[in-house]
Amino acid sequence: MVALFVVYLALLVWVVLWKLEVPHLAEGAVRKLKVVPFGSGLGARANTGVEVAGNLLLFVPFGLYLGLLAPAWRRRRVVAAAAAASLTLEVVQFALALGKADVTDVIVNAAGALVGLVLLAALRRRLGPRTRGVVTRACALATALALLACLAFAASPLHFGPQRAPSPAPSAPR
Repeated sequence: MVALFVVYLALLVWVVLWKLEVPHLAEGAVRKLKVVPFGSGLGARANTGVEVAGNLLLFVPFGLYLGLLAPAWRRRRVVAAAAAASLTLEVVQFALALGKADVTDVIVNAAGALVGLVLLAALRRRLGPRTRGVVTRACALATALALLACLAFAASPLHFGPQRAPSPAPSAPR
């Protein structure tokens, strides 16, 4: 379970910081910070429903994994750990100018971890002592599929990273 959580965290960092692109550092990019949750201002647009849903879903496994790995932790501690991880990713994003650091992401990511915990609690009520085995297998399958999907995306011709200026055409000999 710990190894699966580490793989999930590595995928999470890759998705959040580099959007499944080859890891890079932004050169001369402007750092963007959005401090108004769910709103727009200072040149930043409001978050779309797809962005919010994506951020929520990205952190549901965080709640599931920590719920299984640290069952004695109270919900608020797991949510605080998710918020701290999300805040760390946003700070790194800002420091490396790899996108927009957004307080909305921290809030929604923490909520995603809470959804994972609530889902785990519902499964515990329904499955009883079988919960750990069932959820472990489901997490293993989901993490493996996510890893394969990420690798397939990285190998595909689709790319959403920073646009690089085309290299100049060689000049014709005179």
